Amino acid sequence: MLMFLYQVISYIVQPFIFLKMMLRSFKFSEYRKRLDERYGFCYGKVVSKGILIHSVSIGETVAAVPLIRLLLRYYPFLPIIVSTITPAASNLVVSVFGKTIYHVYLPYDLFFSMRRFLRYLNPKLVIILETEIWPNMINQLYKMNIPVFIVNARLSDNSFIKYKKIYFFIKYILSNITKVFAQSLNDGERFIELGLNRVKLKIIENMKFDIYISNDLIVSSMLLKKRIGICRDIWIAGSTHKGEEKIILKTYKNLLKFFPKLLLIIVPRDFNRFNKIKKMIQKMGFNFILRSSNKLPTSNVQVLIGDLMNELVLLYGISDIVFIGGSLVKIGGHNPLEAAIYHLPIIIGPYIFNFKNICEKLIKANGLIVVTDVKSMTLAIFNLLVNKKLRLYYGNNAAKVLYENQGVSNILLKELKQYLI
Repeated sequence: MLMFLYQVISYIVQPFIFLKMMLRSFKFSEYRKRLDERYGFCYGKVVSKGILIHSVSIGETVAAVPLIRLLLRYYPFLPIIVSTITPAASNLVVSVFGKTIYHVYLPYDLFFSMRRFLRYLNPKLVIILETEIWPNMINQLYKMNIPVFIVNARLSDNSFIKYKKIYFFIKYILSNITKVFAQSLNDGERFIELGLNRVKLKIIENMKFDIYISNDLIVSSMLLKKRIGICRDIWIAGSTHKGEEKIILKTYKNLLKFFPKLLLIIVPRDFNRFNKIKKMIQKMGFNFILRSSNKLPTSNVQVLIGDLMNELVLLYGISDIVFIGGSLVKIGGHNPLEAAIYHLPIIIGPYIFNFKNICEKLIKANGLIVVTDVKSMTLAIFNLLVNKKLRLYYGNNAAKVLYENQGVSNILLKELKQYLI
């Protein structure tokens, strides 16, 4: 009965979801493309009897990369299909793997769309990244006797509260999942509270510790740093959100009094906000250029705006100090390990619930500096700029935490081995 009710509601709200996507497509035309895939039509784009990996957006896709590489290496005879929802994640999949895997958008979780998609794919097993619980998808996979796993599983406070309100429905869906691999004990216990059978749970740490950076990317970072000027210190604020740029720019204004050559790079999380950020920078009297202009920041340019897709990790590689956005406001923060791999000192705000386990490890090891406002951020960056040994100390500590916790994808692959034979 609950499943039937969900299906009815799904079809009722579908026109509104479609309208929202069309409105978004006025700014990003990619949302209008490949609409057939959104409704389960993927004929000729994928093959059957493979491994389906679903990673919603960029964060989940980055986390899945090491596992996909291992699957390609050890199971070359099994085709891999990666599904995403956002165009940004789609572009990332194609840029990293090219034609070595198959890629489609996951259909909306409508009964007939999902059935059409899964019957055509008929996968050997399905892996879902992190927090996505798709009732129709999971229910139909169960009926098809296809194993389905949630890996790197986590439940934020908001998701947990939301799911508890529909406890009996979520408990039913979780009963159809083969196994949940949670990234922390706390996340695992939350799944148990929602009705998951404890024998279906295993804690294996966070897959994001297995972050991979290619040699080509490292070389590109080195060359770009050389072109900008090795003698110029660079502070990057990555994945920033509304409310953070103002704090960052005020901090930067304070720092310029002592470090006039300091270059600030701002990479907003939401590409819709570029115009607002440009106006804010102009209002505060800073000269800026866009990364997409393909120009190098001259000595009179103070701010570089990263407006190219999937370049954040490249820009971390040319920086000396990193601020992780989404943490001064109640977003929950973003992945600090993308900076830790470069042995960089990392600054973050107090809101870190999206990466709580990772951040707690970094803080405990003195690999992360927590700030709360303009004053504390100014002091933290000032100390790092005047003391190179301090920068190395925090950067090396962060990298050590990263390396000590790697190998999660290998553990997961061993767990999945019995289903891949």
